[in-house]
Amino acid sequence: MSVQTATTQTKEIVAQSNNTGKLKIWSKSKWKIIGPIAALVVFLSLWQFVPIMVGVQPFILPKPTDVLQAAVEDWELLWPAIQITVAESVIGFVISAIIGIGFAVLLASSKILEISIYPYAVILQTIPVVAVAPIVVIWFGSGFNSIVMISFLIGFFPIISNTLMGLNSVDKNMSELFTLYNASKWKKMSKLRIPAAMPYMMTGLKISSTLSIVGAITGEYIAGIGGGKGGLGYAITVAAVQLKTPYLFACGIAAAIFGIVFYLLVSLFSYFMLRSWHESAMKGEK
Repeated sequence: MSVQTATTQTKEIVAQSNNTGKLKIWSKSKWKIIGPIAALVVFLSLWQFVPIMVGVQPFILPKPTDVLQAAVEDWELLWPAIQITVAESVIGFVISAIIGIGFAVLLASSKILEISIYPYAVILQTIPVVAVAPIVVIWFGSGFNSIVMISFLIGFFPIISNTLMGLNSVDKNMSELFTLYNASKWKKMSKLRIPAAMPYMMTGLKISSTLSIVGAITGEYIAGIGGGKGGLGYAITVAAVQLKTPYLFACGIAAAIFGIVFYLLVSLFSYFMLRSWHESAMKGEK
């Protein structure tokens, strides 16, 4: 009888412990959602009412309602601009991902190549894009092609640097094991070094996804509108000249929303690539 009582008490303690753990997890998850939403509500409230109380004119600091109204009224202009910037950013990002990863693998395959060429990639990154952009326009012409190239140039370096770091950070014991089994250089690259570099590669892609948008909008300032159709950069320039500040804010917020969505999509891709074997994704899943 006493044994049964002790067993029952033990089960109750374990159940209470599990319930307490679940409540703590729920409490943490709840605040991760409620916290950012509450901060956003407070920020928008201040933004809405402070200009009214201070008496700031909409062309200096528009209220959120002014920005929303401008976005609705000029939606026929805003939506095509968003589509153009999205296309430029995505194409520039894809090109930078393909060339950056391929170039990093090539450099990692030969120490001589890495020592000889990688410093020039670093030097290229230190040159301001506004200094390189006019040369890009001369080579590729004004418009879409130049904007894509500028987006590519800005997003290229984070991918190559992170991927190369990952390829050179392989576990020494695993590398020696492959050498012990007489694995070829490309066998070691495909089966060991590239899988080990995947977390670094995904980090580079996340960084590049946001920089590609910055590059596209910067390119639109410099490289023109391309065939009479301008993206968000061109729309921002026109709105600034015409003192349409609410519409200017709408364009900026649209670019920010696109940047967040693009980053989340790349993060989701990273999660699916790493979730079955890498600790970072597995811990996030738990």
